Amino acid sequence: MSRPVETITVGRDEAGMRLDRWFRVHFPAVGHVYLQKLLRSGQVRVDSRRVEANARLEPGAEVRVPSIVREPPKPKVAASDAVAPSAGKTDRDFIESLILFEDDDVLVLDKPFGIAVQGGTGTRRHLDGILAGMTDRFGDRPRLVHRLDRDTTGVLLIAKKREVAALLGRTFQTRSAAKTYWALVKGVPVPRQGKIEAALVKAAGPDGDRVRKAEAGEQDAAMHATTHYSVIDRVANRAAWVSLKPVTGRQHQLRAHMAMIGHPIIGDNKYEGGISQIMVALEPKLHLHARRLVLPHPRPGKPAIDVTAPLPPHMLRAFELLGLNANQFDADEPKTKPAATRGRK
Repeated sequence: MSRPVETITVGRDEAGMRLDRWFRVHFPAVGHVYLQKLLRSGQVRVDSRRVEANARLEPGAEVRVPSIVREPPKPKVAASDAVAPSAGKTDRDFIESLILFEDDDVLVLDKPFGIAVQGGTGTRRHLDGILAGMTDRFGDRPRLVHRLDRDTTGVLLIAKKREVAALLGRTFQTRSAAKTYWALVKGVPVPRQGKIEAALVKAAGPDGDRVRKAEAGEQDAAMHATTHYSVIDRVANRAAWVSLKPVTGRQHQLRAHMAMIGHPIIGDNKYEGGISQIMVALEPKLHLHARRLVLPHPRPGKPAIDVTAPLPPHMLRAFELLGLNANQFDADEPKTKPAATRGRK
């Protein structure tokens, strides 16, 4: 008989890997919903501690898993999580309209506002599910490499094959992928360029889970997070167009960090960025856009992947209303180094 529990040691080459990605490598049959169930029930732990799916692993850490995951039962999924065996024409056309770049190994989409990247409670339609129904188009089941929040727009990288997903996962773990986001924020950050370092913890709230700065005694559960910011342009003292470059990839990191320094992203009700009287003409949508992604190609010898996503309609309208020139810089901000650190833990 197999043991009811296994303990697997994290290798040196897996340092920094997210737990959910580690599971995709070691137990590809374990889906996201099933893994979340195992984490919530404490059946999966790291160094005997309960952790979140996005926890980063250290070399030598011991991951406790029930041996049943080697042959996991087919989880009972809600209708919202069910994936049709084949995507319909409307969904296929939708995906085709989002493609910014494609080759034999990767797919880069321009994610629109308001659609989830992955399924969850109450989510009936999401990009991962649609892509799963297009294996005939892509030759295999496309796999997410990273994620964007439902209301964040812009560059989303997809691997066309399992082995490519593993290679790209290591690229993100070693922080070899350069991500640039554009956002409109309330007020104007001072100094105009800086670095925000603040460990984050997840906390439940009336509007769902959010993250906040870790307090004393919460370090075991905290996730280190670092963001570089730069003000590209401003609208008097009312608002600013900023470039954000996350060093780490924590959930809601950019949204929480900007709120911590007193400049929440416009339209972000979860982090005090609701549309104010001054900005009443702007659409009540999150003004955060994954503008550019640059990373080495997973196949040696192939050119680097460098993709830029155009601003979504609601941000283009906001730029016009505020008198900002979206073409002022080519997908980036002036090449200057951050001048200060904000929110250091």
